[in-house]
Amino acid sequence: MTGLRLIVGLGNPGPEHAKTRHNAGFWLVDALAEQAGARFGLESKLFGETAKATLAGQSLWLLKPATFMNLSGKSVAAALRYWKIEPEQMLVAHDELDLPPGTARLKFDGGHGGQNGLRDIIRLLGHARFHRLRVGIGHPGHKDRVTPWVLGRPGRDDEAAILRAIDDALAVLPLAVTGDFNEAMKRLHTAGNRESGTGSR
Repeated sequence: MTGLRLIVGLGNPGPEHAKTRHNAGFWLVDALAEQAGARFGLESKLFGETAKATLAGQSLWLLKPATFMNLSGKSVAAALRYWKIEPEQMLVAHDELDLPPGTARLKFDGGHGGQNGLRDIIRLLGHARFHRLRVGIGHPGHKDRVTPWVLGRPGRDDEAAILRAIDDALAVLPLAVTGDFNEAMKRLHTAGNRESGTGSR
């Protein structure tokens, strides 16, 4: 399988959303850019902020859509077209209700699981054949509480657990970038187990 040429973080633009659970995808690409010494700049024709980074010797684009979550596909589709990147060469990092804080998981293809950014990307691409990095934010326990939960800020313990999961993910990203997704998954999924039971208080 080919490696990665584009990593997209999903979130909502603006300082009022910066610390919310829904912005876990932004947290990840921001951390990656910082680690790689890359700077984000607004790219209006791609409806988002972009940065160019080098990881594992490979040149890589980073993208944060500025469209708000439920219109993320507009920015993603524009970027894939503009940079002539295949969806299979893209990783989308997003918050995941079905995983506890402190857990991150890689997967390829599949449904959107109610995540509105993924839903819009899949709708505009017409398929779901791209990589995802699911960053666990936990579930409030009832579907009626999901919206205020994702748009709210995590407590201190949960935030620390989410950031730890992002660190775990960053540690395996060089493997994913070079196309070794199986090894990246294996390492990430065992890293998450190491922390289980510590981040969900």
